[in-house]
Amino acid sequence: MRTAILGNYLIGLREGLEATLVVSILVAFLVKSGRRERLPQVWAGAGAAVAVSVGFGALLTFVARDVLPGDRRELFDAITSAAAVAFVTWMIFWMRRTARRFSGDLRARLAEAVGMGAFAVVGMAFLAVVREGLETAMLFYAAAQGATTSAGPLLGVTLGLATAVVLGWGLYASALRINLTTFFTWTGLLLIGVAAGIFKYAVHDFQEAGVLPGLGTHAFDISGVLDPSAWYAALVGGMFNITPTPTVLETVAWLAYGVPVLALFLRRGRKPATVPATAAVGA
Repeated sequence: MRTAILGNYLIGLREGLEATLVVSILVAFLVKSGRRERLPQVWAGAGAAVAVSVGFGALLTFVARDVLPGDRRELFDAITSAAAVAFVTWMIFWMRRTARRFSGDLRARLAEAVGMGAFAVVGMAFLAVVREGLETAMLFYAAAQGATTSAGPLLGVTLGLATAVVLGWGLYASALRINLTTFFTWTGLLLIGVAAGIFKYAVHDFQEAGVLPGLGTHAFDISGVLDPSAWYAALVGGMFNITPTPTVLETVAWLAYGVPVLALFLRRGRKPATVPATAAVGA
């Protein structure tokens, strides 16, 4: 259960903090500009985004468990996992690329929405938060497929989201300082590993669905070194889906995604976009 918690905790923490930062920036802008009367509209938009995201996650689970038969469920899980990998990869690089102007862009969009009226403010807050929410729901669903009989994934993502809310409030209240560039860099690195594991899981599901061959063709067997019952094996398995006996295609998929994406992320990281935490929220 601990292994299922770790990867999903990271997902909840990273994605939750992004959403919390969005709300904190919007709230701080309204408070400091003397427009507190617009706060209920921001909260309404954010609340609607959370509700849509939870509903989307529930819909994925319902379709997989109650609508599709076994063979089609494997295909559905594979497609969902591949889509989650594409989505989170785009978001990791998007955050890296826009970190410098993230706060300013949000304030400018909110100022424009305020001038247009209440519904525009609700819509702007909704769109700003729902992107993070849908990504979290899809990534959580994909990451949890390997632990469907455990409450660990749900507990992990809940703890991660709770931690993100606490950190977001601390940043908003200026009671906490975090180098957001460093935070998003390290969590981005870990999420690339998690995404590589999800992509490997997608390939496994494609093989089980009969779309890809080689389900019984293993690349290697390191069970003598990586004892499945050992805590470290459970850790790398739960976080990055590294298993003792992967198939050839699973191994190729993990490396084909993980190595180039990691290299590209690190290469782009040489041009830092430092955003002080308190300035990003309350400036």
